[in-house]
Amino acid sequence: QVQLVESGGGLVQVGGSLRVSCAASGSLLRIYDIMGWYRQAPGKQRELVATISSDGSTNYADSVKSRFTISRDNAKNTVYLEMNSLKPEDTAVYYCTVRTKSRLSGRTDDYWGQGTQVTVSS
Repeated sequence: QVQLVESGGGLVQVGGSLRVSCAASGSLLRIYDIMGWYRQAPGKQRELVATISSDGSTNYADSVKSRFTISRDNAKNTVYLEMNSLKPEDTAVYYCTVRTKSRLSGRTDDYWGQGTQVTVSS
């Protein structure tokens, strides 16, 4: 089993910056393949924010490109999301997700964090 612990959410003013982190732990038999962030605003569906693969390749939602940066520290099994130029529409619960791959079987599994609230006030 893999555990994800998120931190860093909070309240920030429009135009401000915030960084959220997610540390994964729990299994030496799995590779932390794709790590990423989704978000869910009240009354809306959960949506992709950004992902980063084990080789460092990244993918961003159009709405956050050039404002958000995703990175990872493989030694710490941690993924970060640096958010700049925040807008009120960025307000949401941000969920960390990790896709692991078994070193033995190659099977993949997805895990989700508990979510961290990001509120952008105007």
